[in-house]
This record gives sequence, structure tokens and C-alpha cells, in this order.
Amino acid sequence: MPSGHSPVMVWGAFSWHGMGPLVVLDATLTGQRYLQLLGDHLHSFVMFQNPDDIAVYQDDNASPHRANTVRAWFDEHAGEIQRLNWPPRSPDMNPIEHIWDALDVRLRALNPQPTNRPQLAAALQDVWCQLPPDVFQSLADSLPRRIAALRRARGGPTRY
Repeated sequence: MPSGHSPVMVWGAFSWHGMGPLVVLDATLTGQRYLQLLGDHLHSFVMFQNPDDIAVYQDDNASPHRANTVRAWFDEHAGEIQRLNWPPRSPDMNPIEHIWDALDVRLRALNPQPTNRPQLAAALQDVWCQLPPDVFQSLADSLPRRIAALRRARGGPTRY
């Protein structure tokens, strides 16, 4: 987020095939709101992108992501979505963090800069949709290497 603006919380998903939805959140993320995002946005994105395969999904260990209702949702959709277990405090390993960095760089380059929350939300959507395929494809391709590096390091630091 460019300095001088109120923070905006977003949720987004991507795959090797394309960018999924970017949802600007109006309130703090809770387990119930996360469950709604999964049902309203993630599931349809996964079914569109991977109709014949099991998709791999990675989130982090934020408490809303680990709510019992969320775990139950993933159990219910296990034939469609495989959720990766990820070590705590490892945001550098999560490919979406690089997407957030790319969004931030592109937002800071905008001229004029967004001056209010609605303009910022619209700019985020525009920048999200304009990310070039090589950005998300290289990040998706890196996931097996990230997992292998994490295993070799036994959960410790890696180059990612």
C-alpha cells in the first residue's frame, strides 16, 4: 500500500493458469468470513481452473485460516482441493507474498495515486488484472522447489 493511505485488506488466489479473484475486505477477517471467501470465490475459481484435477491450495497459519469450520470445509472439499500444511512464521515461503510485493510496486508507480479507499480498491483490482502471466506462472512453478527446500532445511530458513 502506498504510504499515506489507509490499509486495505485483500484476499486473492492465483494458479499457473491465471489470476483468480481479488476481494477487498470491508472488515477484519474472521473464520466465518474466511469460510465465506472459500465458498464464494475459491471454490468456483478452482473448479474453473482445474475441473478435472485436485487443486493445491496454500494459505498461512493465521487464526481465521485454522478455524474448525474452515478445516471442516477443506475436509468436505478434499476431492477437489488439497490444502498444504505449512510451517508457522514462514511468509517468505508463500508465493502469494511475491504477488503482494508486485502489486505494491505497481501501485506506487501509479500517477496519479489513489486518494481514497474506493480509488485504492479500484486501482488494486486494475493492477491485479494486469499482472503478466510470467509473474504468476513462475511463482506457481516454484512451489515444488520451495517445498523441497523447506524439507531439506527441516522447516528452517531457505533461500525463498
